[in-house]
Amino acid sequence: MKADQISKNIIVFSVFKEENISNERPTMKRKSFTTRSLNVPYAKNDPHRALSMPIYNSVAFEFETAEDIAANFRGELPAHAYSRSGNPTVEYFEHKLKALTGAHQALAVASGMAAISATIMAVSKAGDNIVSGKNLFGHTTALFAQSLNSFGLETRFADLNFPEKIEKLIDENTRAIYFETVTNPQLEIADIEKLSAVAKKHGLLLIADSTVTPPVSFHAASFGVDVELMSTTKFISGGATSVGGAVIDYGTYDWTLNPNTREFSERFGKDAFIARLRKNYFRNFGACMSPQIAQLQIAGLDILELRFERCYQNTMVLGEFLLKHKKVARVDYPGLPSSPYYRLALKQFEGKPGAILTFDLESQEECFRFMNRLKIIRRATNLNDNKSLIIHPYSTIYNEFTELQRAEMGIRNTMMRLSVGIEGADDLMEDIEQALS
Repeated sequence: MKADQISKNIIVFSVFKEENISNERPTMKRKSFTTRSLNVPYAKNDPHRALSMPIYNSVAFEFETAEDIAANFRGELPAHAYSRSGNPTVEYFEHKLKALTGAHQALAVASGMAAISATIMAVSKAGDNIVSGKNLFGHTTALFAQSLNSFGLETRFADLNFPEKIEKLIDENTRAIYFETVTNPQLEIADIEKLSAVAKKHGLLLIADSTVTPPVSFHAASFGVDVELMSTTKFISGGATSVGGAVIDYGTYDWTLNPNTREFSERFGKDAFIARLRKNYFRNFGACMSPQIAQLQIAGLDILELRFERCYQNTMVLGEFLLKHKKVARVDYPGLPSSPYYRLALKQFEGKPGAILTFDLESQEECFRFMNRLKIIRRATNLNDNKSLIIHPYSTIYNEFTELQRAEMGIRNTMMRLSVGIEGADDLMEDIEQALS
């Protein structure tokens, strides 16, 4: 066996045959997202011809001989050995993500936050820095400004709408540019091609958190994204039955440019990043996805396109309804022509920038009164559920930040975030109307 083949097997822990590694079957290339998702092949034929991937509810997997298990640990025999490193059900979920995104590699992890933290640690070390958008999900901001900062990794926050400001923050220790495709809950959109141009100019990795914009409407590689992260808890899970995350590597970055991955690049080539993840942070920190969760996420992925389209259509209806309502002070949704980000939403997300909108009332007290009167829309902190969910970010997700910090991040005490589900649009409008009355 050639050295590069050995290296590949060490990295991916995959039992998928090479002829099945291609992202799509030849007959599937022009089919819809749903058709392709339903037809991603298994690694091996199921002996019972099961149409749904079984749950391999096993920690360990037996080998025929002592020589075989030794060969596996050397990377010469691809097979599953221990579920913390790789499991057949989880691997199938990863393979479906690869097929549907066109990625080079995909890694499923325990949560969206695990995907972010593992990725940043894999590409940087103490004394390094990353440049990030200043408006992020609250827990991501806390991860960068508090958790990783305590380990010596600096995050430099910037307004990503101004590339020249980003460049002023870049130095010889900068390793990546990080951004959310649509910021949560500010609903701002950066021009990704401009971010990619800055990243390439300085030899930096471009990392996108695409949780709000699933692969149905956003094709990350087309805009120069090198690594895509997502909380699969959200749109992919759909029914809010499971927590998970994914790291998707498009194989477009030259890993020799990063001193933290250079050695792995020499050994593993395009697989350097996934190798460093699997052989260090993923394996050693133990943030693996369970096979039970993987099966739930596989089921969610298969109907993602259908659910997303309904959520998007409902969001447009509610956005237009709220814009006209005399008791609503402000409405933000990038899919509406009134949004300053509308053109970017058309360009980057096919005009479908997720299913989250925000709207303001006169005061925090009015927001609470409104929320308490809702009967169909649920008061909950998740998003992209099948159910419509509402939250007051200022008093919940961002409650640990000072008033000044919240103001700088665009978090107003008059704003509510509405994650729109798949209920009937008329029913949702009726619920909002009665709660506002």
